[in-house]
Amino acid sequence: MSATTEDPLPEKARVERLIRIGQPPRDRGEVLRKLVWILPWLVFLGAPVQDLLGDHHTTAATTAGWAGLVAFTGIYLAVVFRTMGRPYSGWLVGAMVAVLWVLAVALTLSLGHSWLGLFVYVSVTCGVTLPLTAAYWTIPLTTAAMMLAGWFVDDLDEAWGLFLIVLLVGYSMTGVRQLVRTTVELRKARATVAQLAANEERLRLARDLHDLLGHSLSLITLKSELAGRMLPDHPDKAAQQVADIEQVSRQALVDVREAVTGYRRPRLAGELAGAQVALTAAGVIADLPTEPDLTTVTEESESALAWALREAITNVVRHSGAQRCVVELVRRHTLDGPMLELSVEDNGSGGSGKGPGNGLTGLTERLEKAGGTLEATRLKHGFRLVARVPASAPLTATDVGSPA
Repeated sequence: MSATTEDPLPEKARVERLIRIGQPPRDRGEVLRKLVWILPWLVFLGAPVQDLLGDHHTTAATTAGWAGLVAFTGIYLAVVFRTMGRPYSGWLVGAMVAVLWVLAVALTLSLGHSWLGLFVYVSVTCGVTLPLTAAYWTIPLTTAAMMLAGWFVDDLDEAWGLFLIVLLVGYSMTGVRQLVRTTVELRKARATVAQLAANEERLRLARDLHDLLGHSLSLITLKSELAGRMLPDHPDKAAQQVADIEQVSRQALVDVREAVTGYRRPRLAGELAGAQVALTAAGVIADLPTEPDLTTVTEESESALAWALREAITNVVRHSGAQRCVVELVRRHTLDGPMLELSVEDNGSGGSGKGPGNGLTGLTERLEKAGGTLEATRLKHGFRLVARVPASAPLTATDVGSPA
């Protein structure tokens, strides 16, 4: 596995190839992929097509049958396909379902038992497009209509063979429809949560900047005015005010730098959550700890482990070709004291690099600065990266104290 300093794999590149549930297609490719999910269900139209091709009816009946079949199929595809993206209005959907229902009954009664399969599509349409309260009674009504049509054309055996299919496929479509609706709602909720989190972060940044700079800037303004008034008659006092302004400005600069460092410092819990998302998006089975125990761990050590995890996951996603990645976080007692160990192991090919790249070199330096170490091992089937940092702050002379 070669190292890299590039940005993590963008999820958008993978999402672009997926079928967006509950959303309209964006291009011809998505139209074709959605049609693939619909067209296989047209298998029940095989019997009507064979019936029309078998010269079992008069020319007028055959022509009418083809016209009815084309109209039925077109309406079915239109209403179901639009429901997967931008659905028709309620009254238009109801009218189209009614037309399908009438066509199924009329074609079956006039052309025979081979057309009973049309009721499968009527049941599917009821389950997919109608409100749940309406679907719950129109599906059994469609099933009953099919049984009556089978009795009328003297083929109850065929009707009984389709009984469970018509009934169950309609109710299963209501479940699929609720699943799609839940997926859409979850997508919207996730976007809302992300927006609220961003807004909260902006408010926190505004509060911190106000607390850090508000008092300092007010003091600088006041002392500048005092220095301006003292300058003609009391230049020595004005110089003291200028010195105070310099001191306050330097302290404000230190405070801002510390605040910015805190904002930029990665957190291990956040990196673990990001690793789960990145691995899942890349199709890698992820085994990660949920709540890391960071008791007594300094911010510098946590930040170093977070960088190590980010670098390791980036390499797994971009270069390893792995199917599984295991992340472990354990405490170990060593001769150098308690250590927090992060292990990232995958079963991929390890990439094409022959030596440590810039990413691992920089990561090693970062860990050494925090008092830790880095081990990168190429396995027979995969790669393992182990990062260790002190699990507690080093003792100082004040902490040790003097002997009693």
